[in-house]
This record gives sequence, structure tokens and C-alpha cells, in this order.
Amino acid sequence: MSTEPQAGAPDPSAAPHLDHRAFDAFAMREVDDATIDGAIAAAGDALVCVFFWGVDCFNCEMAKKAMLANPGPMRALELHWLHANVYAHPELGRRFGLHGIPVFMFFRNGKKLGRATGWHGHGQFAAAVANARLKASGKPLAG
Repeated sequence: MSTEPQAGAPDPSAAPHLDHRAFDAFAMREVDDATIDGAIAAAGDALVCVFFWGVDCFNCEMAKKAMLANPGPMRALELHWLHANVYAHPELGRRFGLHGIPVFMFFRNGKKLGRATGWHGHGQFAAAVANARLKASGKPLAG
């Protein structure tokens, strides 16, 4: 799946039907190519999760709905959330080597620690978060 908008597609940043509830519920700050590095750096020691998504991406909407359906376990992961619409900012897709969305990329102190591609449920997402924390601490990754 490409992260590039299709030719003739409407401007994704102007989508009035965009559901922002997940972004609001988890205090996800919107970033673009000009702001992402500063936003990651500003989080300091916090584990940052950047949610790369696109307007009208079915799997992105499914991920947002799943997070909203059971927000407690998501909040318990204590992530510093950022989000980026890669259809509106395709340079991010190229920069981070995205070949499909959604992608959740993890950082701490500006260092990329890993990624979760797609939404395969809270259990797999939590395992990806745990692996990112292990990598940040220098410990071996979980199986």
C-alpha cells in the first residue's frame, strides 16, 4: 500500500469528515516534516509513539476505533503521542520508509527504537512498545 495520495484525490488536509477523537483522547500532537524532530526531542526521556496515518485509510480508522474502544490499556502504556498524516505530508513517508499505513514508530531521546506496522490488536501493539522500552534500556528484545 502506498503512502502517496492518488492522483486527483482531494486535499487530505481539508477533509471535514476526519475523526479526531483518538487524537484528542490520547493528546496526540500533530507533526509534519518541519516539526517532527523538535517534537520528538521535546519529549526527552518519554517514549514517543508517532502514529503515521492517512485520511480515508480504512486500517488507520480501525486502529483509532480500537484504541478508543478500550482506552485504559492504551493510556497505561504511558506513551508521548504524536501523529502525522502522510497523505498531506508524503515527505514523511519517504523519510521513514513507509510502504503502508498505519505505522506506529517509537523514539526516545531522538533515537528510533522500532515500529509496529498495521494494527493487529492491543496485545501486539503493547509487545512492540515493550520491545521499544527494552531496546532503549539496552536489554535484549522480547520474543
